[in-house]
Amino acid sequence: MDSEAQNQDKPTGTTSWQRAVWRGCSIIAPPLVTLLLLLWLASGIEQYVLQPLETAARTCIVWATADILDAPPPGAKLVDENDPEKGFVHEGVTYVHPPIGRNFLPGHIVGKVDANLDKLPASMQSPLSATNYYQAYVKWRYMPRWFTIPLLLLVLLSVLFFVGRFLAAGVGRFFVTGFERLINQLPVVRNLYSSVKQVTDFVLSEREIEFTRVVAIEYPRVGIWSLGFVTSESLPPLKSVLNEEMVSIFIPTSPMPMTGFTINVRKREVIDMDLTIDQAVQFIVSCGVVCPPPMQPKVVAASPPRIDTT
Repeated sequence: MDSEAQNQDKPTGTTSWQRAVWRGCSIIAPPLVTLLLLLWLASGIEQYVLQPLETAARTCIVWATADILDAPPPGAKLVDENDPEKGFVHEGVTYVHPPIGRNFLPGHIVGKVDANLDKLPASMQSPLSATNYYQAYVKWRYMPRWFTIPLLLLVLLSVLFFVGRFLAAGVGRFFVTGFERLINQLPVVRNLYSSVKQVTDFVLSEREIEFTRVVAIEYPRVGIWSLGFVTSESLPPLKSVLNEEMVSIFIPTSPMPMTGFTINVRKREVIDMDLTIDQAVQFIVSCGVVCPPPMQPKVVAASPPRIDTT
């Protein structure tokens, strides 16, 4: 009997343990997934946007300011008359050899980079050439991250502003139309581009559609109720022909509510829902998993008794 009782207790204990684990996962998963998505987004921006821009900027600065000499110029004073490879002094600047290459560059740059070799990535800690010395020096001296990230944000906002002003003109629209016409001719890219454009247009565009209230309507057939958003009072010709009050309703699809169907129904067939727009969107995105909490009944304060003073 004791063994049978123990066997009966095991499933209950296991179920309780599993419920505790799943409950913990349900609490930890949302902030953890949000954090991982933010880290993934930040890593992607750094790898595909920030690092290429920094490399291009460093290359331009090095190309414009690099002071690299192939040999001692006339009038230069050698550091060691017996060994010209040890460097020379020219116009008050001491030039030395880097570990790799036959070029000369200012000694203070070599000293600065050598003193910070441990801060370089592992792939760059091997002996550097003269150009790489300048690349590392420009990065540490002129392009620290606390400066490049705010500068990148400022440049990005400026570019977005000028692009928006440019597209507001007729010439900008002409170029955008030509670009989209070219994209639509590419077999695979056009499908991806159209999908991304629909999402970005819904999120970023200045939409003129204003959802006034949340309603329920029997759609797509009688007996099936769908949530929708009232957008307008429907088409005037339709109202005049049917001689009834009509409303236009946007029926979003799950789990992506940026697409859906626009229908026109009789106003008497619409049920107004005591829900906010955010609650309805959460219900649609979650495919009905996240249900709005029941509304608390409104308590109407009793009016004080009326005293007849006459």
